[in-house]
Amino acid sequence: MAERGVLRLGGRSFAAGEFALMAIVNRTPDSFFDRGATFATEAAHQAIDQAVADGADLVDIGGVKAGYGEPVSEDEELRRTVDFVAGIRARHPELVISVDTYRSGVARRVAEAGADLINDTWAGADPEVAAVAAEFGTGLVCSHVGGLSPRTDPHRMAYDDVVADVIRTTTALADRAVAAGVRPDGILIDPTHDFGKNTLQSLELTRRLDELAATGWPVLVAVSNKDFIGETLELPPGQRGNGTLAALTVSAWLGARVFRVHDVPAARQALDLVAVLRGTAQPAGTRRSLA
Repeated sequence: MAERGVLRLGGRSFAAGEFALMAIVNRTPDSFFDRGATFATEAAHQAIDQAVADGADLVDIGGVKAGYGEPVSEDEELRRTVDFVAGIRARHPELVISVDTYRSGVARRVAEAGADLINDTWAGADPEVAAVAAEFGTGLVCSHVGGLSPRTDPHRMAYDDVVADVIRTTTALADRAVAAGVRPDGILIDPTHDFGKNTLQSLELTRRLDELAATGWPVLVAVSNKDFIGETLELPPGQRGNGTLAALTVSAWLGARVFRVHDVPAARQALDLVAVLRGTAQPAGTRRSLA
């Protein structure tokens, strides 16, 4: 790998120790969390405007629900994402735009429209996604799903050591991406909580996230309101905010770099405090008992 410490996405550079916040904008009518709140174009535009105002560094746009649901053709995914990406690029020229897709045909079109990062949450199910990232100079997320096919849920997944399996898979995908011509400073690895994992395995990944960070590849975590938090606390999606912040904070302390979230303001505050506690940032104010 080239200089591992700096992550470069679009026109932004994120130094080692700097946390990047990725806001989720689902262009789907059946998202598990927002139930289609940003499916309509204007609602999605407003959500991105607000996320940027609240401190998001990236937005992640998805045109297909991750789990089970109605089939979504490639043409429909293109309809939901391509023109929208182009519109966001015109509306927010400096914003880092990520698109969550496992299809190389979609990756190509959104890259042409201005996407900076391809978030392949299905671990190279379409091996040509990396070639598209290389051709257009975009970043690429290398994930772990335990061998599952796209849009399938785990059932009795077993690993000798889930963390070792995640490290082996994601770093192999990262090395393969570099060999295909993807920029090393644009690659992230994602343990992909809940994908191909039960709750106990996702919890194990979280408490041992420092082992992923030790690979040198920047780590993305997407834990926001996920089922492992819900099962741990016995809470539905709409009540998992506090648990999400706890998981984000632990992940940040253990070395994660990019955080995919629904609630940008809360996550921004939590990550800003972790940065100060780790000594990579200064408090906004230190007047108490000093004047």
